[in-house]
Amino acid sequence: MIAELKQSKPFQSLQEEAYLNVLRTADALGRHLDQLLKRRGLTATQYNVLRILRGAGAGGATCRDIGERLINAEPDVTRLLDRMERLEVIARRRNDQDRRFVTVRITDRGLKLLAELDRPIQELHKQQFACLSEEELTQLIAGLEKTREGLT
Repeated sequence: MIAELKQSKPFQSLQEEAYLNVLRTADALGRHLDQLLKRRGLTATQYNVLRILRGAGAGGATCRDIGERLINAEPDVTRLLDRMERLEVIARRRNDQDRRFVTVRITDRGLKLLAELDRPIQELHKQQFACLSEEELTQLIAGLEKTREGLT
């Protein structure tokens, strides 16, 4: 990685090298996903919302639920949902008893879009991790989960 960064000095620690490797890898993986999603008019965060809502089923989810489940923190979930509503991939409905309570559901258009993306994204992930064996992937997942657990 030192050569990749055109760095002349060694890292100060293995932790620093690991941190930078995680960031650079996440960025590289994300760029490929972004390119695929851009062709469908979506961002990675919008795609994440659609997956959350598809998983929530017919009951939908609240803005707060969506915000808590997003992979990348989004400071303004309401604006994000506004843009998605204009794309007609989600619909919001206020609760009749408590107008502050808004339920968000995925529309048929959103479900169709996700269905069209399922296979290409699955293929993308297979390509991205083709150089790792199942055992290496399992170890990678375990190591990353253990790291996140240590941060909470």
